[in-house]
Amino acid sequence: MPPDQRFVFDTNILVSALLFQQGKPSQALHRSLAQGRILTSLSALEELSDVLRRKKFDRYLKLEERDAFLRAFLERADLVEPTEDIRACRDPEDDKFLELAVSGGGRYIVTGDPDLLVLNPFRDIAIVTASQFLALSAS
Repeated sequence: MPPDQRFVFDTNILVSALLFQQGKPSQALHRSLAQGRILTSLSALEELSDVLRRKKFDRYLKLEERDAFLRAFLERADLVEPTEDIRACRDPEDDKFLELAVSGGGRYIVTGDPDLLVLNPFRDIAIVTASQFLALSAS
């Protein structure tokens, strides 16, 4: 994989990376940070923040730990303002990840969401699972 690639991670992959630090989403997140830049947008950050504040995660991590993850993510990610309104996903809430990747020059969207995966590839952007990303980025 060429150096300095740009990656988009959907919310569920980021939450999984936080909760399961030895899992494939976490491995994919760390590999992407080593090989390039992660892109995010205000709408993606808002969704991540909202999800991390859900009470159901209290049993796994303290709110302070989730907030620390969000701050660290924001420090390492490139904030992109989408320049194109895209309506391609069967779940309209997921269009923000397509807009982010297109506007930020993303090469990969890492997701477990079938509504996004079914679009692979989208405008030459690979939409892959964490496992597929790890296999592709190892070569």
